[in-house]
Amino acid sequence: MSVAIPDDAAFAKFKAECLCDDGWSLTYNRGGITVRTQVLEEGKSVHRIKCRMVCEDVSAETMYDVLHDTEYRWRWDSNVIDTFDIGKLTVNADVGYYSWKCPRPLRYRDVVTLRSWLPMGNDYIIMNYSVKHSKYPPRKDMVRAISIQTGYMIQSQGPNRCILVYLAQVDPRGSLPKWVVNKSSQLVAPRVLKKIHKASLKYSDWKKKHNPNFKPWLFPEQNTLPSIPLSELSIQRAESLEKIDESDVIEQLEKEDSD
Repeated sequence: MSVAIPDDAAFAKFKAECLCDDGWSLTYNRGGITVRTQVLEEGKSVHRIKCRMVCEDVSAETMYDVLHDTEYRWRWDSNVIDTFDIGKLTVNADVGYYSWKCPRPLRYRDVVTLRSWLPMGNDYIIMNYSVKHSKYPPRKDMVRAISIQTGYMIQSQGPNRCILVYLAQVDPRGSLPKWVVNKSSQLVAPRVLKKIHKASLKYSDWKKKHNPNFKPWLFPEQNTLPSIPLSELSIQRAESLEKIDESDVIEQLEKEDSD
């Protein structure tokens, strides 16, 4: 299968998956946040997770900006190690790099993805999947994870209210202990959603002081990234990566990030 930029049908399919809870197990329901999971294959690390958060004090437009703004991500994402845009494909698709900290003592992960976005009426969708680029091969100090499909849907519920849905099918790579998946759904995912909410409340004030008119995700003419031909990309497959076994890793207690 070759690399392709998602079309309208792909965005519509992603939206439908965000809205349908059939076949999902509810694992968390507290404070306006729900988390659901799907185990696709017993004993495998690949799983799906879907998180939903109701925000009574943030507009969909603001949250959309927050999720796009790479510079602002450094302000709110305490797990980020490095993140940057590599190049553009179309007016609503690019390629980027992201690396993050995992629960100790797991090795840190990174990913190269093709990201695309589309406003759909009162909804905003951002989604991605993993690709290979010759200039950004797997690093020796990281485990190259695979995003099979990851994304956000933001639904406007009025001028200052929205619903955020995060849907991900990810292969974190390697044999992982069960506590990792449990921690992701019970602790990590809700914590990340809360951080996105808090970051959205602070974004307007921050943006006024940091390139206030620069929003290339809304104004493509502002995008100065080099163009990348699709021929330089290929699908990132798990079989081509080093096998990692962390199944015996024991969880270490960590000091929770202050929100």
